[in-house]
Amino acid sequence: MMDTSGKYWRPIRRDELRPERIHDPYRAHFKFADGTRCPDCGAVFVHGRWQWSAQAPAHAALCPACHRIRDGLPAGYLTLSGPFVARHRDELVRLMRHHESHEKNEHPLERIMAVDDQDGSLVVTTTDIHIARQLGDALHDAYKGELAYHYNEAENLLRIS
Repeated sequence: MMDTSGKYWRPIRRDELRPERIHDPYRAHFKFADGTRCPDCGAVFVHGRWQWSAQAPAHAALCPACHRIRDGLPAGYLTLSGPFVARHRDELVRLMRHHESHEKNEHPLERIMAVDDQDGSLVVTTTDIHIARQLGDALHDAYKGELAYHYNEAENLLRIS
């Protein structure tokens, strides 16, 4: 079809299937009611987002971060390896926990799930790709070294080493 300017255009078809921009099975496909409290962590859904609030709970539902933790399926992996990691493990973990506490104050869904020792490496799993990137950047800023990102868009998964 042509519009008045002589350019072709195609009418929008409502029956077409469009791919999701990001496939995240832990993202709610509905809006939680205001006052919904997570029974595990106590975060409250208020004004369209999860936050820490003293508001009286109206409903109960598991937040996406607690859901990921229960299922054991992280969104971010941060792998630290090398002789430096073995010598400074406690210092590195303290730095990551410090960054997590600051981020978690503002964004309750941004959490470290676990810190594990695997084959001489330190593997940190997170509930969101953003905190994994922030932790990787913070460690790189503090200690330099090599930093590599691998984002898998199909799984909404970030691996940093």
